[in-house]
Amino acid sequence: MLTRTTLARTGAIAVAIAFGHPALAAGTLFCCNDTTGKQVCGDILPQACYGHAYREIGASGRTLRNVEAPLTAEQRAQRAIEEAKRKEEAAALKEQQRKDQALLNTYGSVKDIEAMRLRAQEDVKKSIENAEAKIAEIQILRKKFEDEAEFYKKKQLPAEVQKGLNDTAFEIKAQQSIIDSKQKELDIIRDKYDQDRRRYIDLSRRGLIQR
Repeated sequence: MLTRTTLARTGAIAVAIAFGHPALAAGTLFCCNDTTGKQVCGDILPQACYGHAYREIGASGRTLRNVEAPLTAEQRAQRAIEEAKRKEEAAALKEQQRKDQALLNTYGSVKDIEAMRLRAQEDVKKSIENAEAKIAEIQILRKKFEDEAEFYKKKQLPAEVQKGLNDTAFEIKAQQSIIDSKQKELDIIRDKYDQDRRRYIDLSRRGLIQR
């Protein structure tokens, strides 16, 4: 229940708000809408305002601040999810900014990107060429063991011939594995520099690159 003093102050504030004049009351009022939608005010927070949103009204009749109603368990959970998402997005943005700065520190132009791409590819291609040359050498040696094996059809091969066939087969397989690995490395290099090129051009178009 509102006291006469509270009613008077509430009325004074209402008049001040309506006519734009300084409030006739002193101090701060706490006001909210109760469960029926009726406005309730008091010198201290009224019991009816517990668990509800309320506002503090100063002597001028202006709202000093609005206080939200306490969150439900579901609302707290939703807010926690939203906050986690916000932090995740902020971290992703910070990481992208770090990568962009590293990109700009590495390249001065698109030509720099292509030059570094070529150097990276050349090293890998040389490794592939070396492995292919090694396979060619091994195949020549293997051919000799295969020719010898022709003399022992339907017979047990001499140990040194069998060992030569096994060793050369293993070495060819090992070199082919190197070639396959290096081919994958070439794909990674191509994708990396393609991404760097696209991002650099995008930053340039957005005016984020100082020339």
